[in-house]
Amino acid sequence: MNPRQSQNNSKRDLLRYAGLGTQIFAGLGISVFIGLKIDKWLNFSTPLLVWILPLLFLAAVFYKLIKETSKQEKDDETK
Repeated sequence: MNPRQSQNNSKRDLLRYAGLGTQIFAGLGISVFIGLKIDKWLNFSTPLLVWILPLLFLAAVFYKLIKETSKQEKDDETK
């Protein structure tokens, strides 16, 4: 692989993971907002879904991230 291709790949990876960070912050905000609304709608005395929904969201994001990075490592090994 020549240096130019390596530089393009590193820029692409940087943009992908910067976008992932933005998606995480937006997803956390949305899941907290939805949790608040559902907690008010169901008249829960404790903010149960405000805690559960963001944790479920983070678990899904980390699963996706681990799956993508392990796939990428396998692709790099075959090259």
